[in-house]
Formats: sequence, C-alpha cells, structure tokens
Amino acid sequence: MALKLISQTLTPTEATTQKLGYDYDLTIVGGGIIGLTLATALKNSPLRVLLIEARMESAAVAKGQAYAVHMLSAKIFQGIGVWDKIRPQIATYRHVRLSDADCPAVVEFDTTDLGTEDLGYVAEHQALLQPLREFLQECPNVTYLCPAEVINIDYQPEMVAINIKIAGEMRTVRSKLLVAADGSRSPIREAAGIKTHGWKYWQSCIVAFVKPEKSHNDTAYEKFWSSGPFAILPLLGNRCRIVWTAPHEEAKALCALDDEQFLEELTKRYGNHMGKLELLGSRFVFQVQLMQSSRYVLERLALIGDAAHNCHPVGGQGLNLGIRDAAALAQVLQEAQEAGEDIGNIKILKQYERWRKLENLTILGFTDLLDRVFSNNFLPVVVVRRIGLWVMQRVPMLKVLNLKLMIGLLGRTPKLAK
Repeated sequence: MALKLISQTLTPTEATTQKLGYDYDLTIVGGGIIGLTLATALKNSPLRVLLIEARMESAAVAKGQAYAVHMLSAKIFQGIGVWDKIRPQIATYRHVRLSDADCPAVVEFDTTDLGTEDLGYVAEHQALLQPLREFLQECPNVTYLCPAEVINIDYQPEMVAINIKIAGEMRTVRSKLLVAADGSRSPIREAAGIKTHGWKYWQSCIVAFVKPEKSHNDTAYEKFWSSGPFAILPLLGNRCRIVWTAPHEEAKALCALDDEQFLEELTKRYGNHMGKLELLGSRFVFQVQLMQSSRYVLERLALIGDAAHNCHPVGGQGLNLGIRDAAALAQVLQEAQEAGEDIGNIKILKQYERWRKLENLTILGFTDLLDRVFSNNFLPVVVVRRIGLWVMQRVPMLKVLNLKLMIGLLGRTPKLAK
C-alpha cells in the first residue's frame, strides 16, 4: 500500500550525493540532531545508511535554540566518537539550584553528589548539529542527502520503497527499514496511521539569551512559579539561556513588550544575584505539549525523537530522550545485523520499543507531575511540595536519586555510553 506524505514542496538548491544508490539497509528521514546521532552511531557497523534532510537550515538554527545536554547524552556522544568535536563549543554546569518561588528552601546539587567533574552541559543547536554533520564525513557507510524531499513511501513485505525528489529529479530508494526522525508533526508517522496520545498545556515557553553583569558560575537554575517553571541555563561567554513558562496569553503579552519592559519583568523572575541583565537578540515563544505515540514501530518502520514523543521542557529532558532513542535503536539494529536477522522485522523492532517506550513514558509523567505540582497556588499542594524540597535537601540518598533521574543515569544504559 502506497502512503502519500503530506509535505511542503521545496525547491532544492544544493545536493550532497556522495554515494547515492538504490539499496540501503536503513533510511533515516530527518537530518536534525537525533537523525544525525543515529546515523553516526552506526559508523562502525556494516549497515548501509541513507540520511535524508529536507532543509539546509532548520528553524531551530534560525532561532538559536539551546538545550541541556545530560550526562548520559555526553557519554553516548563519547561512544560515537564525536564528543571531542562538541565539547569545546558548549558550556558546563557544575551546580544546580532548585527552588519554589520565594520560598527560602533551596535544593542545591553539585559535583560532589555524584563524584564527577561536571553535572551536565548546555549547547546551542548549531554546536551539536555542525560537529555531527562534519563527523558524517568519517562515516563511509552513510550517504547524506540534503536538501531532498520524500514524496511517497511504499511498505512491502521484504522492504520499503521510498520516492524522493533531489535536485528536481525523482529517485526510488529501496531499504530494509525506514526510521522517522522528522519531528513532532512527523508526516511519516501520520501517513503510517500511528496515533498519538497527550495534550497541549495551558502554557507557552518564552526563550531568550541574556548576558548578566556577574558570572553565572557554571550554575543552572530551575525556579518554580505558580505560572510555570523558569529555567536559567549557563552558556559560554557568560551568557545564559532562559526558558520561561507562562500561561499562553501572559507569554504572548510578555513577548510583545519592548526590550526595557521585558527586562524589567524578566528580572522579577531571574533575581538580582547576577546583577544587571542585557538582552541578546530576539526572543521567541512556543506552545508546550505532551505527546506519546501509541506505537514506536511497525513492520519496517521505527520512530525516534520528537516523532515518537514530546514532553514539558521542565528539566530539559526532550532532546536527551531522543539521543537515548537513537543510541538504543542503533544497538538493537547492530545486534540484529550481527545475528543475521532482518533489521526491518517487527520482532526486532519491538526490542527497541520495549526498551524506550516505558522509559520515555516515565520521564513524560515525571515532567508533567513537576509542572502540575509546582504550577499552582493550592495551599495543601504548596505545603507538601515545600516539605518535599526541605526533605530532599537533607536526605542525601533521595537527592542523589532525583539528580540521577534528571541527568539520565537511571534506566538501561546503551552500550555506546559504557
């Protein structure tokens, strides 16, 4: 059965066709950070990989998006061999401060809690994307096509046929497996009829860069307010990325303020501990949602990253879940290949789904609970959560457990990260 993808027609301006062929073991649609992570994770495998990306520059690049990069994600990049290219371009945080509005109780995490040099990292989008793209040149088994547009997909018993448009020409690629890494509105997921469950929150997120007068001291902050979480992420050059969650109308109104008014409102949330703030560049707003796909796999199809799930940005979990998806799927596919198995067979792909679906759902539930518990003024809830913060700060085992959950050190670890 042919499945027509509903997508916007793009006019290709340039194409990378280093090793274009008709037969691949694996075709990845989506050349963002998650798709690139999967492709590079398969560098040392005998699998022939095709990576297809529609746009030379993504919206995330244009907006200067930035992410928390957790310890497990760093270990995965180390296992791939790309971490040395990424590390000089990203910031480190060695302290985390968790607080509830103006409550004096603050939970402080630092490197002594885990006996590590760092707790995590903060990376701008391009600082991850570009090193991964460059690393592809060291992956002889990977063909990268950009820009290229997927037009039709035909799932057959032994393979999947993918019609693509590149440089104005139509080509058909035959592959054992198709992987959708094409984002939260995944046309491939929708065309395959995979349903999703979840909801859009009553909140939107404002993101912006600021430069404080004083040093950020390699500290990340998560401040909970009744309107939503407010995060401060340290960046290179003593800059910070703010992720400010607020109800939709409030978020839109804040973004509509001029720079001086916006900084005045921002300082009320940010605090004065770093001195005067300078706004850098534009600010953007996006709606927050929770989404979990009912299935991560079908025969000859697998979903990874935002194509499979979305979560609330509290705790900076989203990108990290996708990186773990990519590492897990790479491991399952390589083990199947070594055992002489068909990597597109549903029995093989179910191993990946069983591994990642429950772990992702746990994090989705955790972030949802955090947002709902802290984003309200209901007195009994306020009392319970503040007692919880007080206890966490004073019970080392509980504090370390929560820290490991936040930075990805609980759950099954991919071989790449060992």
